[in-house]
Amino acid sequence: MLDVKVETFLVVCETMNYTKAAQLLHITQPAVSQHIRALEAQVGTRLISYEGKQLILSEAGMMFRQAATTMRHDAQKLIEMIHQQTSKRVLHFGATLTIGEYIMPKVLLKVLEREPDAEIRMFVTNTAKLIQMLDDGDIDFAIVEGFFAKSSYDSIVYSCERFLPVCAYDTQCSAKSMADLLNERLLVREAGSGTREMLERKLKEKNLTLNDFSHKVEIGNLNTIKKMVCAGAGISFFYQPVVQQELDQGILREITLNDFSATHEFNFIWRKNSIYKDIYHEIYTMLGKA
Repeated sequence: MLDVKVETFLVVCETMNYTKAAQLLHITQPAVSQHIRALEAQVGTRLISYEGKQLILSEAGMMFRQAATTMRHDAQKLIEMIHQQTSKRVLHFGATLTIGEYIMPKVLLKVLEREPDAEIRMFVTNTAKLIQMLDDGDIDFAIVEGFFAKSSYDSIVYSCERFLPVCAYDTQCSAKSMADLLNERLLVREAGSGTREMLERKLKEKNLTLNDFSHKVEIGNLNTIKKMVCAGAGISFFYQPVVQQELDQGILREITLNDFSATHEFNFIWRKNSIYKDIYHEIYTMLGKA
Protein backbone atom coordinates (compact mmCIF):
# COMPACT_ATOMS: atom_id res chain seq x y z
CA MET A 1 0.00 0.00 0.00
CA LEU A 2 2.97 2.33 0.33
CA ASP A 3 3.92 4.55 -2.59
CA VAL A 4 6.42 2.59 -4.68
CA LYS A 5 8.98 5.38 -4.27
CA VAL A 6 8.74 5.17 -0.48
CA GLU A 7 9.05 1.38 -0.54
CA THR A 8 12.11 1.68 -2.77
CA PHE A 9 13.62 4.22 -0.39
CA LEU A 10 13.13 1.89 2.59
CA VAL A 11 14.75 -1.05 0.80
CA VAL A 12 17.71 1.16 -0.15
CA CYS A 13 17.97 2.17 3.53
CA GLU A 14 18.03 -1.50 4.53
CA THR A 15 20.74 -2.44 2.03
CA MET A 16 22.55 0.90 1.53
CA ASN A 17 23.26 -0.44 -1.95
CA TYR A 18 21.34 0.37 -5.16
CA THR A 19 22.22 -2.95 -6.82
CA LYS A 20 21.06 -5.07 -3.88
CA ALA A 21 17.91 -2.96 -3.55
CA ALA A 22 17.13 -3.52 -7.23
CA GLN A 23 17.53 -7.28 -6.80
CA LEU A 24 15.22 -7.36 -3.79
CA LEU A 25 12.61 -5.22 -5.53
CA HIS A 26 12.93 -7.11 -8.85
CA ILE A 27 13.48 -3.91 -10.81
CA THR A 28 16.48 -2.40 -12.58
CA GLN A 29 19.10 -0.31 -10.84
CA PRO A 30 18.23 2.76 -12.98
CA ALA A 31 14.61 2.36 -11.82
CA VAL A 32 15.77 2.44 -8.20
CA SER A 33 17.75 5.63 -8.86
CA GLN A 34 14.74 7.15 -10.63
CA HIS A 35 12.45 6.37 -7.67
CA ILE A 36 14.86 7.99 -5.23
CA ARG A 37 15.30 11.11 -7.38
CA ALA A 38 11.52 11.44 -7.78
CA LEU A 39 11.00 11.08 -4.03
CA GLU A 40 13.66 13.68 -3.30
CA ALA A 41 12.01 16.05 -5.78
CA GLN A 42 8.68 15.47 -4.05
CA VAL A 43 10.01 16.26 -0.55
CA GLY A 44 12.27 19.02 -1.81
CA THR A 45 15.59 17.86 -0.37
CA ARG A 46 18.29 15.21 -0.68
CA LEU A 47 17.61 12.05 1.29
CA ILE A 48 20.51 9.88 0.14
CA SER A 49 23.95 10.81 -1.13
CA TYR A 50 27.39 9.30 -1.70
CA GLU A 51 30.34 9.82 0.60
CA GLY A 52 33.13 8.40 -1.49
CA LYS A 53 31.72 5.07 -2.66
CA GLN A 54 29.43 4.65 0.34
CA LEU A 55 25.75 5.61 0.45
CA ILE A 56 24.73 7.69 3.46
CA LEU A 57 21.44 9.13 4.67
CA SER A 58 21.11 12.86 5.15
CA GLU A 59 19.51 14.17 8.34
CA ALA A 60 16.28 14.58 6.37
CA GLY A 61 16.72 11.03 5.08
CA MET A 62 16.97 9.65 8.60
CA MET A 63 13.81 11.54 9.61
CA PHE A 64 11.98 10.30 6.53
CA ARG A 65 13.12 6.73 7.12
CA GLN A 66 11.73 6.73 10.66
CA ALA A 67 8.35 8.07 9.56
CA ALA A 68 8.18 5.81 6.50
CA THR A 69 8.95 2.71 8.57
CA THR A 70 5.99 3.51 10.81
CA MET A 71 3.82 4.15 7.74
CA ARG A 72 4.74 0.74 6.30
CA HIS A 73 4.00 -0.97 9.60
CA ASP A 74 0.62 0.76 9.91
CA ALA A 75 -0.27 -0.17 6.33
CA GLN A 76 0.48 -3.84 7.05
CA LYS A 77 -1.61 -3.63 10.22
CA LEU A 78 -4.54 -2.13 8.29
CA ILE A 79 -4.45 -4.89 5.66
CA GLU A 80 -4.36 -7.49 8.43
CA MET A 81 -7.38 -5.91 10.16
CA ILE A 82 -9.36 -5.75 6.90
CA HIS A 83 -8.64 -9.40 6.09
CA GLN A 84 -9.70 -10.58 9.52
CA GLN A 85 -12.98 -8.65 9.63
CA THR A 86 -13.69 -10.17 13.01
CA SER A 87 -14.48 -8.96 16.48
CA LYS A 88 -12.09 -11.38 18.16
CA ARG A 89 -8.95 -10.01 19.80
CA VAL A 90 -5.74 -10.38 17.77
CA LEU A 91 -2.38 -10.07 19.55
CA HIS A 92 0.76 -10.48 17.46
CA PHE A 93 3.66 -9.36 19.61
CA GLY A 94 7.07 -10.18 21.01
CA ALA A 95 8.56 -10.44 24.47
CA THR A 96 12.08 -10.88 25.74
CA LEU A 97 12.90 -14.14 27.52
CA THR A 98 12.48 -12.95 31.10
CA ILE A 99 9.09 -11.45 30.29
CA GLY A 100 7.91 -14.15 27.90
CA GLU A 101 8.77 -17.07 30.17
CA TYR A 102 8.18 -15.69 33.65
CA ILE A 103 5.58 -12.91 33.39
CA MET A 104 3.45 -13.50 30.29
CA PRO A 105 2.05 -16.99 31.10
CA LYS A 106 -0.11 -15.67 33.97
CA VAL A 107 -1.05 -12.57 31.99
CA LEU A 108 -2.11 -14.51 28.88
CA LEU A 109 -4.11 -16.98 30.96
CA LYS A 110 -6.15 -14.05 32.29
CA VAL A 111 -6.61 -12.72 28.75
CA LEU A 112 -7.91 -16.10 27.55
CA GLU A 113 -10.25 -16.36 30.53
CA ARG A 114 -11.82 -13.04 29.51
CA GLU A 115 -11.59 -13.58 25.75
CA PRO A 116 -11.47 -17.32 24.94
CA ASP A 117 -11.46 -16.69 21.16
CA ALA A 118 -8.48 -14.33 21.23
CA GLU A 119 -5.85 -15.07 18.58
CA ILE A 120 -2.45 -14.81 20.23
CA ARG A 121 0.95 -15.13 18.59
CA MET A 122 3.84 -14.32 20.91
CA PHE A 123 7.47 -14.50 19.80
CA VAL A 124 10.07 -14.86 22.54
CA THR A 125 13.60 -13.76 21.73
CA ASN A 126 16.16 -11.13 22.71
CA THR A 127 15.63 -7.38 22.52
CA ALA A 128 17.73 -6.81 19.40
CA LYS A 129 15.77 -9.38 17.37
CA LEU A 130 12.42 -8.04 18.60
CA ILE A 131 13.36 -4.52 17.54
CA GLN A 132 14.14 -5.85 14.06
CA MET A 133 10.83 -7.75 13.94
CA LEU A 134 8.99 -4.58 14.97
CA ASP A 135 10.71 -2.56 12.26
CA ASP A 136 9.94 -5.25 9.66
CA GLY A 137 6.26 -5.35 10.63
CA ASP A 138 6.41 -8.97 11.79
CA ILE A 139 4.94 -7.98 15.17
CA ASP A 140 2.73 -5.08 16.24
CA PHE A 141 4.36 -4.33 19.58
CA ALA A 142 6.91 -5.75 22.00
CA ILE A 143 7.51 -5.91 25.73
CA VAL A 144 11.23 -5.69 26.29
CA GLU A 145 13.72 -5.65 29.13
CA GLY A 146 16.58 -4.38 27.00
CA PHE A 147 17.53 -0.86 25.99
CA PHE A 148 16.12 0.67 22.80
CA ALA A 149 16.24 3.93 20.84
CA LYS A 150 13.45 5.96 22.42
CA SER A 151 13.53 8.39 19.50
CA SER A 152 12.22 5.62 17.19
CA TYR A 153 9.52 4.07 19.39
CA ASP A 154 6.65 5.12 21.60
CA SER A 155 6.70 3.33 24.94
CA ILE A 156 5.01 2.86 28.30
CA VAL A 157 6.70 1.42 31.37
CA TYR A 158 5.23 -2.07 31.84
CA SER A 159 6.88 -2.87 35.17
CA CYS A 160 10.00 -2.13 37.19
CA GLU A 161 12.01 -5.12 38.43
CA ARG A 162 15.01 -5.68 40.68
CA PHE A 163 18.18 -6.99 39.05
CA LEU A 164 20.20 -9.10 41.45
CA PRO A 165 23.19 -11.44 41.73
CA VAL A 166 22.38 -14.95 42.95
CA CYS A 167 24.12 -18.24 43.72
CA ALA A 168 23.09 -21.68 44.93
CA TYR A 169 21.86 -21.51 48.52
CA ASP A 170 24.66 -23.68 49.91
CA THR A 171 27.46 -22.14 47.78
CA GLN A 172 30.35 -20.69 49.77
CA CYS A 173 30.19 -17.23 48.23
CA SER A 174 31.23 -14.59 50.74
CA ALA A 175 31.48 -11.66 48.32
CA LYS A 176 30.67 -8.29 49.85
CA SER A 177 31.37 -6.08 46.83
CA MET A 178 31.24 -6.26 43.06
CA ALA A 179 35.03 -6.57 42.96
CA ASP A 180 34.80 -9.66 45.18
CA LEU A 181 32.59 -11.37 42.58
CA LEU A 182 35.29 -11.20 39.92
CA ASN A 183 36.85 -14.42 41.25
CA GLU A 184 33.57 -16.32 40.79
CA ARG A 185 32.54 -18.21 37.66
CA LEU A 186 30.00 -15.99 35.90
CA LEU A 187 27.25 -17.54 33.77
CA VAL A 188 25.96 -14.96 31.30
CA ARG A 189 23.57 -14.66 28.34
CA GLU A 190 24.57 -14.01 24.74
CA ALA A 191 25.21 -10.58 23.25
CA GLY A 192 21.94 -8.86 22.32
CA SER A 193 20.03 -10.05 25.36
CA GLY A 194 18.56 -7.47 27.73
CA THR A 195 19.93 -9.26 30.79
CA ARG A 196 23.49 -9.14 29.49
CA GLU A 197 23.23 -5.51 28.39
CA MET A 198 21.93 -4.53 31.82
CA LEU A 199 24.85 -6.29 33.51
CA GLU A 200 27.37 -4.71 31.14
CA ARG A 201 26.00 -1.25 31.91
CA LYS A 202 26.15 -1.80 35.68
CA LEU A 203 29.73 -3.08 35.38
CA LYS A 204 30.70 -0.07 33.28
CA GLU A 205 29.55 2.21 36.11
CA LYS A 206 32.35 0.65 38.16
CA ASN A 207 34.89 0.68 35.32
CA LEU A 208 34.54 -3.08 34.92
CA THR A 209 33.69 -5.38 32.00
CA LEU A 210 32.66 -9.01 31.65
CA ASN A 211 36.28 -9.81 30.79
CA ASP A 212 37.30 -8.82 34.32
CA PHE A 213 35.70 -12.01 35.64
CA SER A 214 38.28 -14.76 36.03
CA HIS A 215 35.96 -17.34 34.45
CA LYS A 216 33.02 -16.55 32.17
CA VAL A 217 30.58 -19.02 30.60
CA GLU A 218 28.24 -17.73 27.88
CA ILE A 219 24.95 -19.58 27.38
CA GLY A 220 22.07 -18.53 25.14
CA ASN A 221 19.31 -19.98 27.28
CA LEU A 222 18.00 -18.41 30.47
CA ASN A 223 16.65 -21.63 31.99
CA THR A 224 19.92 -23.47 31.39
CA ILE A 225 21.81 -20.72 33.21
CA LYS A 226 19.39 -20.86 36.12
CA LYS A 227 19.65 -24.66 36.40
CA MET A 228 23.44 -24.47 36.40
CA VAL A 229 23.45 -21.80 39.10
CA CYS A 230 21.04 -23.93 41.16
CA ALA A 231 23.51 -26.80 40.81
CA GLY A 232 26.35 -24.64 42.13
CA ALA A 233 28.16 -24.18 38.80
CA GLY A 234 28.62 -20.45 39.29
CA ILE A 235 26.85 -17.16 39.86
CA SER A 236 24.66 -15.06 37.62
CA PHE A 237 22.49 -11.94 37.56
CA PHE A 238 18.74 -12.25 37.05
CA TYR A 239 15.64 -10.13 37.17
CA GLN A 240 13.76 -11.07 40.31
CA PRO A 241 10.70 -12.69 38.61
CA VAL A 242 13.03 -15.28 37.04
CA VAL A 243 14.34 -16.58 40.37
CA GLN A 244 11.59 -15.66 42.84
CA GLN A 245 10.36 -19.24 43.20
CA GLU A 246 13.86 -20.61 43.81
CA LEU A 247 14.58 -17.85 46.34
CA ASP A 248 11.35 -18.64 48.20
CA GLN A 249 12.17 -22.37 48.21
CA GLY A 250 15.72 -21.89 49.49
CA ILE A 251 17.32 -23.26 46.33
CA LEU A 252 18.98 -19.97 45.44
CA ARG A 253 20.00 -17.00 47.55
CA GLU A 254 20.67 -13.39 46.73
CA ILE A 255 24.28 -12.27 47.03
CA THR A 256 24.03 -9.07 49.06
CA LEU A 257 26.66 -6.57 47.96
CA ASN A 258 27.42 -3.28 49.68
CA ASP A 259 28.02 -1.47 46.38
CA PHE A 260 25.34 -2.90 44.08
CA SER A 261 21.63 -2.21 43.85
CA ALA A 262 19.73 -2.16 40.59
CA THR A 263 16.21 -1.92 39.24
CA HIS A 264 15.21 -1.69 35.61
CA GLU A 265 12.13 -0.81 33.60
CA PHE A 266 10.43 -3.33 31.33
CA ASN A 267 8.85 -1.39 28.46
CA PHE A 268 5.84 -1.87 26.20
CA ILE A 269 6.91 -0.42 22.83
CA TRP A 270 5.55 0.18 19.32
CA ARG A 271 6.61 2.18 16.26
CA LYS A 272 6.72 5.91 16.95
CA ASN A 273 3.71 8.02 15.87
CA SER A 274 1.65 4.99 14.81
CA ILE A 275 -1.98 5.76 13.97
CA TYR A 276 -2.87 2.77 16.18
CA LYS A 277 -1.59 4.40 19.36
CA ASP A 278 -5.00 4.17 21.08
CA ILE A 279 -5.21 0.45 20.30
CA TYR A 280 -1.78 -0.16 21.81
CA HIS A 281 -2.74 1.76 24.95
CA GLU A 282 -5.83 -0.45 25.26
CA ILE A 283 -3.73 -3.60 24.84
CA TYR A 284 -1.22 -2.31 27.39
CA THR A 285 -4.02 -1.96 29.94
CA MET A 286 -5.35 -5.42 29.12
CA LEU A 287 -1.88 -6.97 29.51
CA GLY A 288 -1.30 -5.36 32.89
CA LYS A 289 1.11 -7.49 34.92
CA ALA A 290 -0.72 -10.27 36.79
